[in-house]
Amino acid sequence: MAVTGRSGSGKTTLLNLLSGLDRPTTGSVHFHGRDISRFRDHEMVEIRRHKIGFVFQSFGLIPLLSAQENVELPLHIGGMSWRERRQKVNDSLNSVGLGTRARHRPFELSGGEQQRVSIARALVTQPELIFADEPTGELDAITAESIIETLAEIAASKLRR
Repeated sequence: MAVTGRSGSGKTTLLNLLSGLDRPTTGSVHFHGRDISRFRDHEMVEIRRHKIGFVFQSFGLIPLLSAQENVELPLHIGGMSWRERRQKVNDSLNSVGLGTRARHRPFELSGGEQQRVSIARALVTQPELIFADEPTGELDAITAESIIETLAEIAASKLRR
């Protein structure tokens, strides 16, 4: 699903509400049949850690870490073993066509490659949902189209499972 609208129309606010980053002041947002405003903070953290992936317009990569380390970070924080992390990270980077660029830092990658690292990081935990906030906003038209195709392929593969 895509949410479109002019700048300032509330798209990011909606994504923040749906992902539990913000809580609604009126109305409600439900996840697995439960109102997310009733979740404790640690429960929302666990849901975001295991069930939601995020792709940001500005990539959100840590400059001093390689592509591999950026993708590995949520798994490391989650306490996954080194061996299991390595396999998942390699699979995730390969799924976005960056297996050969794993050791490169963000400044060594193009904008499109950085965004694909961001997508790989969002995918590595195998979340139920991926929230992408203007994932092509800082990219040229050709690279933006490639990123949209990558996200569409990922969505289609999830539907086939």
